[in-house]
Amino acid sequence: MSTQAPTFTQPLQSVVALEGSAATFEAQVSGSPVPEVSWFRDGQVLSAAALPGVQISFSDGRAVLRIPAVTAAHSGRFSVRATNGAGQATSTAELLVTAETAPPSFLQRLQSSTVRQGSQVRLDVRVTGIPEPVVKFYREGAEIQSSADFRILQEGDLYSLLIAEAFPEDSGTYSVTATNSSGRATSTAELLVQGEEAVPAKKTKTVISTSQISQSRQTRVEKRMEASFQASAMMQMQVEGAELTQQLAHKTPPRVPPKPTSKSPTQHSLVAKVTGGRQQSPSPVRHVKAPTPTPVRWVEHFLVMLAFVYFDFILIHCFRNVLLYSTPQGHNSHQLLFENLQSKFERIILLFVESQCEIWSSSVTFR
Repeated sequence: MSTQAPTFTQPLQSVVALEGSAATFEAQVSGSPVPEVSWFRDGQVLSAAALPGVQISFSDGRAVLRIPAVTAAHSGRFSVRATNGAGQATSTAELLVTAETAPPSFLQRLQSSTVRQGSQVRLDVRVTGIPEPVVKFYREGAEIQSSADFRILQEGDLYSLLIAEAFPEDSGTYSVTATNSSGRATSTAELLVQGEEAVPAKKTKTVISTSQISQSRQTRVEKRMEASFQASAMMQMQVEGAELTQQLAHKTPPRVPPKPTSKSPTQHSLVAKVTGGRQQSPSPVRHVKAPTPTPVRWVEHFLVMLAFVYFDFILIHCFRNVLLYSTPQGHNSHQLLFENLQSKFERIILLFVESQCEIWSSSVTFR
């Protein structure tokens, strides 16, 4: 039986695989007797224990090495060696693991908005890209740094700019950029913050308490009472060498006692004049009654009025008879003269009677 050294009829081929995808190396070998196959990575023997998840097989001269999900750590130089009694053969290939790349793309772009002053504002975007893009927010071209007033948040592919309390000066053009090794994307929107409207001044109402109304009414009553009763008599008194003057009225109006204050005395006192360069000691208070007015003797007035009327009546008739019988020729003219005199006397008597009645009524009212 002849022998034949191993020969690779189909050598290994280099593989370029995306990270996370499967990578497979295959080789076809022949020889007699059937050779044994070994795998190496960067000159080191490769086994299932050395590279977890790797799958190695050899059947009918076909050698296979498969990695289900490659990572960047799997990149390297892979070799397969076939050995038998006649000799050995080796085939080598490269594994290049590359990461999947995609330029940034906005699934949700910035939206322009108008808000009221003092309200909370949230600007959201959704971004995808491989590798994961770096997202930054800008206002009027200036980058916004995360702070207590402007917070930048991320939840998965959702990026947000949170303004805790917006003011009119926060209005402007806002933009967001997403950048990775494959490219760059930008989204822009306008934010308008409206200031508070001017609040009209509230109308105020003056409320007067019941006590103030009562006090005002009481003051008006006191003034009216004081105006109605005027003093009509003055008297002077000499008390221990000091001249005292007191004004007395025929009718003493009722007085409402004033409210006591810290500055007003509680009792009324007479003030003594200063004599001899020094003030005399206060004299004792003396209460003097006003003189009782003498009642009008209205009966006498009434009798005098009746006598005067009776006398006038007799005088008129006597004068009438003299005129009629002394000159009969001028009877008509004397008659007219008499009637004029009679009307004048009657008017005088009427005025006198009215005056006497007024005097009589006032005297009765006083009593």
